[in-house]
Amino acid sequence: MAGGKIQKKRHGGGGGGGGARLQGGIPFEKSKGQHILRNPALVDSIIAKAGLKPTDTVLEIGPGTGNLTKRLLEAGVKAVVAVELDPRMVLELSRRFQGHPLSSRLKVIQGDVLKCDLPYFDICVANIPYQISSPLTFKLLSHRPMFRCAVIMFQREFAMRLVAQPGDTLYCRLSVNVQLLSRVSHLLKVGRNNFRPPPKVDSSVVRIEPRKPLPPVSFKEWDGLVRICFNRKNKTLGSLFKQKRVLELLEKNYKTMQSLQLAQESEMGEEKMSPDDVAVLANMVEDLSMETSDEREDDEMEMDDANAADGRASFKEKIMGILQQGDFAEKRSSKLSQVDFLYLLSLFNKAGIHFS
Repeated sequence: MAGGKIQKKRHGGGGGGGGARLQGGIPFEKSKGQHILRNPALVDSIIAKAGLKPTDTVLEIGPGTGNLTKRLLEAGVKAVVAVELDPRMVLELSRRFQGHPLSSRLKVIQGDVLKCDLPYFDICVANIPYQISSPLTFKLLSHRPMFRCAVIMFQREFAMRLVAQPGDTLYCRLSVNVQLLSRVSHLLKVGRNNFRPPPKVDSSVVRIEPRKPLPPVSFKEWDGLVRICFNRKNKTLGSLFKQKRVLELLEKNYKTMQSLQLAQESEMGEEKMSPDDVAVLANMVEDLSMETSDEREDDEMEMDDANAADGRASFKEKIMGILQQGDFAEKRSSKLSQVDFLYLLSLFNKAGIHFS
């Protein structure tokens, strides 16, 4: 994981606090995540690490007052499409670039990036409101045609979850899902004083490159498995899959598949994302509270073999047999790699067990 750190250049004057304003006297709105980059060295670093080409169309999300926009245009790209929610910022951009020699290469779209249809782009560069980090990440990864890469500034902890590896404290469902669809690398740590007004937390710049081709897996199946495994990421998979609600869900799916005789395996090699898959990923917001709930006891949720029907007990044995076949029963999801999860999903599917 490549790393770096950008510190604020020390200038005279402040710029922090809630009283920060645009040149025209318009106040920034922290509730909209408006923290404007004020460090030219940081802007230059982002431009350099984006790997821009003269033929690129760049999507910029949240351009604000246009500090990064200006440098993108000056980098010689074909076009910059900037999506901005705040009409005041759109007006500010119009004023700033009116008469600029490169203004013909800039298109500004006023709207909510999570709701609007995104145009074609080769590179995405963004300093985004942190509250939209997860849905935006998955919206970008579901965009077609695929882009080359995205260089995005996130809240530092979210960024560290994106790049976390098996065994890391922050390794979670978000890590696994994003890394299934893309290669993620950490580029820069960014101190909070590089912004005006400064946010309450530090940031990090991350590079996201979509995988081409996509792994041959149903994304609904994948997410269903991963949700179960990371419900208590430090419990063994054997313990997790003994829970009554998990067994009931899987048995219901199993019986449905049997009765309809669905040949689900024949669809597993399709390298495309269905509308349902997009919904699964685009709406996935990481529940951070789940990461600290591993110590709660789930004994009441486990099957009571003495009272269970013979069929239910038999199905439980089937599930445990699959876990033992792959040597997964005593393993924990916090230590499993992408290859491990793909192998586990294939074992379940071969036995007729599905997660969607």
